[in-house]
Amino acid sequence: MRPEPALQTFSFALRGLVLALAVLAPLAASAQFFKDNPDWKETEAPPPPAYDVAKLMTFKVNGGQSIVYGVDPASISVTKADSVVRYVIVATSASGVRNVMYEGLHCATGEMKTYAREFAGKWEPTTNPQWQSVFGNMPSTHALAFAKAGACDGAAPGGTAAEIAARVKDFGLYRDQ
Repeated sequence: MRPEPALQTFSFALRGLVLALAVLAPLAASAQFFKDNPDWKETEAPPPPAYDVAKLMTFKVNGGQSIVYGVDPASISVTKADSVVRYVIVATSASGVRNVMYEGLHCATGEMKTYAREFAGKWEPTTNPQWQSVFGNMPSTHALAFAKAGACDGAAPGGTAAEIAARVKDFGLYRDQ
């Protein structure tokens, strides 16, 4: 006995809808970051804050990298005027080599910017820092991991600096050193 043509058409349409939703769901999830505000202006970034490697909250980054990333909660700040989350991130290789960067995360657009890098204990400003998508082909996806861990709550910062630190710790990416 063959199903009626109307039932076959409905079944085919339902499978197509499920497939379309499966393809579009990840895009919808990442779209939460993209709130277009043509009047948005970034405030001047304050100088890089002090940090303590002994207090780093370390977190995992997808991709099986052997680099451990960490943020000192005391280095996190949120500027109310522009909603940028700024922080010092420390990337430590398996051999112990550290790269330290002062970055900003603009949750509303899903972008990050590196303001300065530390060389031999001294901060060197980045020449003409530009906002880059955390979803793009960056050399590292640490900014996206930090955003997902609690720096961002959708298209907004994840709260105050203390709330962001608590969210990162509670998210489960945090690892004691």
